[in-house]
Amino acid sequence: MTTYPAWLVWALLSAVFAALTAIFAKVGLEGIDSDYATLFRTVIIAVLLFAFVMATGKWTDPAAIPRRSWVFLTLSALATGASWVCYFRALKIGDASQVAPVDKASVILVALFAFAFLGERPGAREWTGIALVAAGVVVLALRR
Repeated sequence: MTTYPAWLVWALLSAVFAALTAIFAKVGLEGIDSDYATLFRTVIIAVLLFAFVMATGKWTDPAAIPRRSWVFLTLSALATGASWVCYFRALKIGDASQVAPVDKASVILVALFAFAFLGERPGAREWTGIALVAAGVVVLALRR
């Protein structure tokens, strides 16, 4: 029996939820400003995550978080917010079947940034997969 690494299961679940996000958001954006929709979604996420953290007993004193973590989590939050605003604007005016895959060009950038800043060294197999994602993004971005 083949076993899969735990990260793969979580990553696949993330992909399923990301796909549902695009579909639900596209329908939900009808008749509402994309920035306001992003705010609405963000508030719901914050409330649910707060409840989850409290219910699972994972709440800790924020003062105990290392300064470096604060800085990088803040930068991550700012990048997430910017990504969500851009994503919802694109989704408002474009087809979900094009916007969502092009948004996944982030996969290419993550690989390049991880190489440059984190010292990660993907092998030839991984670079081939990343190149195929890039080719797919180009195909999807071209006008019909």
